Amino acid sequence: MSVQRTLILSRRQVTGLLDVNECSTAVERAFLFHAEGKSLPPGVLGVPARGGGFHIKAAGLELDRLYFAAKVNGNFSMNPNLGLPAIQGIIVLCDGENGSPLAVMDSIEITLIRTGAATAVAAKRLARKNSKIATICGCGNQGRIQLRALRNILPIERVFLYDMNETQAQKLCGDISGGIEASVASLVELPSAIGQSDVVVTCTPSRNAFLKREWVSPGTFLAAVGADSAEKQELDPTLLSSSRVVVDVLEQCATIGELHHALAAGLMTVEDVHADLSELVAGRKPGRSTESEIIIFDSTGTALQDVAAAALVYEKALGSGIGTWIDMTGS
Repeated sequence: MSVQRTLILSRRQVTGLLDVNECSTAVERAFLFHAEGKSLPPGVLGVPARGGGFHIKAAGLELDRLYFAAKVNGNFSMNPNLGLPAIQGIIVLCDGENGSPLAVMDSIEITLIRTGAATAVAAKRLARKNSKIATICGCGNQGRIQLRALRNILPIERVFLYDMNETQAQKLCGDISGGIEASVASLVELPSAIGQSDVVVTCTPSRNAFLKREWVSPGTFLAAVGADSAEKQELDPTLLSSSRVVVDVLEQCATIGELHHALAAGLMTVEDVHADLSELVAGRKPGRSTESEIIIFDSTGTALQDVAAAALVYEKALGSGIGTWIDMTGS
């Protein structure tokens, strides 16, 4: 039997190998290749559990070689009260031609960064080019990454920060630098903040819609990131039905995204969705057509993003000699 060596990468090692700029490029390419048929179709399996749940997301991409990745994540929103990450798990990266496990790596940073990267890819096509004011709803690690990703592509000058835990919002506000005016918005102040914003990101664990249609001004780009299971919801369904909607993966968003709630309310059909992100990246559908339309990106997170990021991390680890090799054959 031949020896099968698999690379093990910790969270700290993954963090040192991945940044949001490189990941945005990799994620953009993943959506393009998916549009061109150079992917193994993404799939998702959700398993509810007490206090949270698990999901398994899997897909493949034909890059310099055919990669397959499967991510197993636990999502337990109360974990921070126990000193644990709300979202944690692992990614298994395999050779897509023969199934050999190439690497096993921590998923936390990849999940955070690839999610922000997808927002950047969407915002590049859907936000107004002169977008200067943003509101971030949810100021944990994902909120930080979302703001960093937006700042890479838009001339953000001012940001409003909202979190149910105001201490979390205050901490992020204090950490922001680089010439951006940052302020914390209370729940009472949130409608005004959103009304002033060119870009809004929601990345909370909310299970009840809190963002109302009447708060959103014409021309706003809104990235809805928090809903990644059927129980989660951040947006009033009437906001979706009155806006141009772009999804990351249509079937997934129709099942677990904000779109799911608009469909269940009978306010939309899947035919009302303007495009998925791969169609925009491939140039098959237009992005923003007017300065006044409200555009929503329903981002449930697809394994296409995971395999793109994991392959990038793996290839950089090989080049820099980072990680621990184990013999999976046991010999």
